[in-house]
Order: sequence, then C-alpha cells, then structure tokens
Amino acid sequence: MLRARRSRREEPLEERLPDPVISRADAADPEQEALLADSVGLALLVVLESLTPAERLAFVLHDMFGLPFEQIAPIVDRTPVAAKKLASRARRRVRGATPTPDPDLGGQRRVADAFLAAARGGDFDALLAIHDPDVVLRADGGVLTGGMKVIRGAAAVAGQAATFQRMATSAATRPALVNGLAGLVNTIDDRLISVMSFTISDGKIAAIDILSDPDRLAHLNAARVSRW
Repeated sequence: MLRARRSRREEPLEERLPDPVISRADAADPEQEALLADSVGLALLVVLESLTPAERLAFVLHDMFGLPFEQIAPIVDRTPVAAKKLASRARRRVRGATPTPDPDLGGQRRVADAFLAAARGGDFDALLAIHDPDVVLRADGGVLTGGMKVIRGAAAVAGQAATFQRMATSAATRPALVNGLAGLVNTIDDRLISVMSFTISDGKIAAIDILSDPDRLAHLNAARVSRW
C-alpha cells in the first residue's frame, strides 16, 4: 500500500478524533473502568495518525504484533536497521504524547467542573491554572471547518477562553463520561452540538478533545443525553 501511494500520490486520509462513547457522569461501574482503560487506546489512535505511514507500520507491527524487523524491513522498503529506527522514533513520540489519566473519576470531575466554571466566566487566569504546561487541545469540527485543529501549550489553550465561554453559555452543558473520562456534553433544543473529553493527569488537564462535527454528532443518541 505504501508503494502504491507513492505511485498514485494520493492525499492522506483526513485526521479526525475517534467517535466518542458517552454515558452518564454518575454511571461509574466495572464497564466504565474498562472504558477508562480503552480511552488510553483511543488517545493512542490520535497519536498514531500523526506518524508517517512507515513509522506507523514499523511501530505497530513490531510493538503490537511482535514481528521482527527483518520481516518489517521489506514491507517499508528499508533495511532492518532503518526499520528499527523508524519504530524507535515512533515509540518516543507515542510515549510522549499519551499522558496516563488519573484513575480517580471524582478528582477528574472536580477539575472538569473547575474548567466549566472558568469557561463560563471567560477567566483566562483560572483556565491557565488548571492546564498542564504541555496541554494539547484537539478540536474536530468536520470538513466544513477545515477538519481537526490542534493547539498546544497552556497559554495558547487558555487563550481560547472566549470560545470556551461561548460554548459554555450558548448551550445546555451537562457533565458526562466520554470514553470513560470526565467530559461535558452541550445541547441546544435536545440537539447535541459538541462533546468534550478531558485527559486529566496529576490533577491538571493534559488534553482536551472536542468533537463538534454535526454529521458525526447526528449519529449519537442526543435524545438520551438530553434526559440526563
């Protein structure tokens, strides 16, 4: 497939957030604990999309399927040594970009509630205080908004205070579990308009994922969300 892509010069698939799994904020049970573990895998999917195809293949085939580099090398048109370097480079990027969520959902919810309060007030300083210095914001509004946008760093993310305020005050905002993590859902007239998920690590927001693509949100059960 890599060789065919070079010959056909296709554009890469658009980067987007994985589809969220939404449930009530008070629905913590063994199923939710499993979802929390799966959320790390969902974060990994986002990171994998940022790798080059060769890096992704070398990393997945070796680290996840145990294939030796001697067999990976011809697949990615590299020597075994070069294939090993590809996997090593991908491994470093993956490890550095997938923070481990705090296991305490109550603690996650307190930070998410603090975010919502700061967002409603458009409070830049309060937003800055609850974000990790290396926080990553990923916002997927769909093709009409140019696809997924990524903002990095606490100051840059807190600088979106006006946008957060507009989202938090123009719709009914409710706490939820999104992929097993503390999150928020925003609805207008029982119509889901955005879903936010927070990765909270060491008491700080390390990542925010926002899905506001109307086409994809239309497939979620907004009616159930509105009854919470």
